[in-house]
Amino acid sequence: MIEYENLARSNQAYIAELEDAATRVIRSGWYVLGQEVSAFEAEFAHYLGVKHCIGVANGLDALILSFEALDMPKGSDVLVASNTYIATILAIVRAGLRPVLVEPEIETFNIDPAKLGTAITANTRAICVTHLFGKSCRMDAIRAFAIERGLKIVEDCAQSHGAKLAGQMTGTFGEAGCFSFYPTKNLGAAGDAGAIVTNDDTLADRLRHTRNYGSKQKYVNEYVGINSRLDEMQAALLRVKLRHLDAMTQHKRALADTYLSLLPTWLTLPRRLADEYDVFHIFGVRYSRRDQLRQWLLERGIKTEVHYPIAPHRQKAMVGILSGDWPIADQLHSTELSLPISVGHTFEEIQDICNTIHEFKHQLYA
Repeated sequence: MIEYENLARSNQAYIAELEDAATRVIRSGWYVLGQEVSAFEAEFAHYLGVKHCIGVANGLDALILSFEALDMPKGSDVLVASNTYIATILAIVRAGLRPVLVEPEIETFNIDPAKLGTAITANTRAICVTHLFGKSCRMDAIRAFAIERGLKIVEDCAQSHGAKLAGQMTGTFGEAGCFSFYPTKNLGAAGDAGAIVTNDDTLADRLRHTRNYGSKQKYVNEYVGINSRLDEMQAALLRVKLRHLDAMTQHKRALADTYLSLLPTWLTLPRRLADEYDVFHIFGVRYSRRDQLRQWLLERGIKTEVHYPIAPHRQKAMVGILSGDWPIADQLHSTELSLPISVGHTFEEIQDICNTIHEFKHQLYA
């Protein structure tokens, strides 16, 4: 069986370092907002080339806190991709703002800059971009659009740790970059964890208050905050994984190269441009008979995933919040198939997957 993801296998190469880090935290006797969190925040900020990193409990909180800290009027419109993961939209709603959907580029799954102009309203105050599957959105065009119209940018970087556009890291283009370190991410913790990065001193100061009940000094509360703190254990484990992130990315990019060279042309493969440095959190292909292909692979011991089976505007939770027809989102959600591409996978496994996919088409028309 080729698993889609096996975290124990993926973490095996770093197990001694991870165990040492966990032991260090346990023996320290300090488990919340201590030296490990401060060190990780400094190291991750340095890795991205930003001034501030604020560790929080998870990626959803990173988004919610960022929207709240930008202090936009309640009910303001935020432009967001119609095919994004539901968390991005939940954060906008939870912050008291209104999501306005924009269709993606069908080639990349990312929000289409050319469609922003038709979606903007007099009430629009921000754009939230999601760098899906490990590919940067076209932040050159998006940032130019935002600057011209005085809009803020929040980046959902849950799938794009280390991804770049023209050499610039995702998370560094807008007012705030929001990261999830869920265990399956390229930079994954051993539980829930997240962070916000920014170059804005005032925004960073407010975020450090609001993640901790609105307080930086014990028992002194300046804002209406919440409890969303990156804990010492996760920070220590993330420090280990961060040291290996570039090597992990190189392995996944090499696996992607294998897919791109061996997969059949009847699949729609990820687009690659010279100035887009993809980190391939997900290797998503498209095929009109996606469900048949997925079942075929499963019957032959290959597990896959779908990101994502239901478009946001078709979720029951979004009734009364999202409306309209979003045909590109529907098409992507009905045809996308995610092939295995973790740090724990080997080149031989990727070759086996490609060979099996070739056999599917032969069998289909036999």
